[in-house]
Amino acid sequence: MDEAISSAAKIPRLSSTITRRTCSLMGVQIVGTGSYVPSNVVTNLQLQDQCPGCDPDWIEQRTGIRERRIAGPDESTCDLSVAAAQKAMAQAGVYAKDVDLLVVGTFTPDYHCPSTACLVQDRLTLDAPAFDISAACSGFMYAVTTAAQYVATGNSKLALVIGADCNSRIVNQTDRTIAPLFGDGAGAVLLAPGTMEQGFKSYQLAADGSGCAMLDRPAGGAKRPVDVAALEAGEHFLRMDGRNVFKWAVRTVAESIEVVLESAQMTIHDISLLVLHQANQRIIDAVATKLGISPDRIFNNVHKYGNTSAASIPLVLDEANSLGMIERGDTILMCGFGAGLTWGTSLFVW
Repeated sequence: MDEAISSAAKIPRLSSTITRRTCSLMGVQIVGTGSYVPSNVVTNLQLQDQCPGCDPDWIEQRTGIRERRIAGPDESTCDLSVAAAQKAMAQAGVYAKDVDLLVVGTFTPDYHCPSTACLVQDRLTLDAPAFDISAACSGFMYAVTTAAQYVATGNSKLALVIGADCNSRIVNQTDRTIAPLFGDGAGAVLLAPGTMEQGFKSYQLAADGSGCAMLDRPAGGAKRPVDVAALEAGEHFLRMDGRNVFKWAVRTVAESIEVVLESAQMTIHDISLLVLHQANQRIIDAVATKLGISPDRIFNNVHKYGNTSAASIPLVLDEANSLGMIERGDTILMCGFGAGLTWGTSLFVW
């Protein structure tokens, strides 16, 4: 049985059309944003020294990434999360006693057990339930829409949602096909009840597990614990079929955006700000071409941070918010996509 499952997983079914199922959830607002990245900057030139074959110009041309932030030996996903959360709380002018729910999106938890959310809850001294959501680079989208359910139903007055990952811990830093792509960081938002004109006008969460082998980490779980053989084979590191992930991402992101726009009876030109997962500038540009919009309409910071997985979207949100680019009533398009395969797309009315 296991062999059959393993063999089938290597042949992605990847439906030619994505789901058209969407949801709506109004009455929720974002009242604060915050972010944090490690102080350690690793440029493409510096990466060349530790990763043979990494040409700085080639990296920038193929990915748009010029540098990334790497967590220090004394920093973890919890540490990044706490720092981002504190900034969001300070911006919103709220205190630990006000937060009654914590959801952390991450696929690089400090431990398999306990959850990173519990560690963050303790550090922030929150009186709140806390749990992780694992959806890789879609982690923030899964986490924020989950927390929004509690807020919209009156079961949370102030929810803290964090997207955070220490990708450097699971990436082989000598592998030139994957090491240049990833960085570490965290972003946070605070959700509170809003008017019925605020919230998720339309959103879609989806998954296609038939593509799991396109982006995975074979060893480290219950099925394949890390042992000497796994370490020697490098199976505890992240693997990616870059070419096929690229093609899947461009098609899926563009189609998912079109589906949520149609559901909301809007067009791409009605959007105030486009926030896409910062995986690769070429993916972002290809999606813009498919949607028929100028790439400069999409707020990007991938050149500074690389792919920060679940932190990617809240990092962009906080940067755009800090620059005064978001106003009350604006419709923000957010889309995360990654391992699973998973994706989450939303039209959020600020």
